[in-house]
Amino acid sequence: MERGYMMSRIIGYCRVSTEEQNLDMQERAIQNYAEQNGSGLVMYVEKVSSRKNDRIELANAMKAAAKGDLFVVYKLDRLARSTKELYELTEELKEKQVDFVSISDAFDTSTPTGKAMFGMLAVFAEFERDIIQQRTKVGLDAARKRGRVGGRPAIDEKVKKRVRTLFKSGENANDIAKEYGIGRATVYKIINESKAE
Repeated sequence: MERGYMMSRIIGYCRVSTEEQNLDMQERAIQNYAEQNGSGLVMYVEKVSSRKNDRIELANAMKAAAKGDLFVVYKLDRLARSTKELYELTEELKEKQVDFVSISDAFDTSTPTGKAMFGMLAVFAEFERDIIQQRTKVGLDAARKRGRVGGRPAIDEKVKKRVRTLFKSGENANDIAKEYGIGRATVYKIINESKAE
């Protein structure tokens, strides 16, 4: 797509989780886009699940983006795991005067359509935030009615008994915690409960 002005450069961001093999497709699409626009390209590539918070290359790409640059991804889900996160990232780019493009989704914040979509994104992000808050409140209310303040399920008495037996036999708290998918502090809490009894 031709633009009415020349960007400094394109900041490309690609991400795959370890199971996926479509990194080459993402890179080629962004490289082709940069060539069509006659812009220099700086590419950031990440092999990590979107659920992980420490996406180092994304942080580097966001930091590198400067006024007049264009931040390009192949698809929206390569950048964010929720509407809220997508809005926050694109808002951060907007504040830096960096336009954002998702090639596969035809999302381009430098166009009138893209600007309108960005406005709708803000509305959906707010809606998503409200839904999450509402679900959390309903979950906590239900937990309180069952006699628990937090949302974590109560640990079965059989599990507690096994935890105590393993601890008495010399197993360390870390191994026991991993075995039953609980925190080390919870292991000690179960042990202390038995002492109090």
